[in-house]
Amino acid sequence: MWKKHILPRVAIIGLLIMAFGAAEGAIPVMKFDEFQSKVLQRESDTLYVINFWATWCKPCIEELPYFEELGPNYKGKKIKVILVSLDFKTNLEDKVIPFVEKKEIKSDVILLDDLDYNSWINKVSADWSGAIPATLFLNPEKGISTFREGEFDRESLNKQISQYL
Repeated sequence: MWKKHILPRVAIIGLLIMAFGAAEGAIPVMKFDEFQSKVLQRESDTLYVINFWATWCKPCIEELPYFEELGPNYKGKKIKVILVSLDFKTNLEDKVIPFVEKKEIKSDVILLDDLDYNSWINKVSADWSGAIPATLFLNPEKGISTFREGEFDRESLNKQISQYL
């Protein structure tokens, strides 16, 4: 008897999420145009550290703790870390969300669901071959737009950040 009531409640929850957005803590899924307008073209005096990664990329996973340290290490500074997952959207529920939860990632995470890489990689940086990990340092008000392809270690990431703050 109780099973009859579960499906309508699940359907209602799904409709509420579609109408009002995902629940707090959920990972937003964006196409590149939305990512570009909401993240890359945002007017702000904050330094955005935008790291492109994937759960299947070993160097990406190895450097993630250093990005996670930036928030606490630069508390009070205008710095925001955004981790952009390039995993497939079909892996969001079974790989990306469990990974983020297991690693207790506090930075904002976005899943970029746009498989036409050739149409948007050069819009992030003309220097990007498409390899990951890759990181964009962006502060529109200060004219900062620096791109680096490859893995960071703790020291080199903090050295890069200190140039901008």
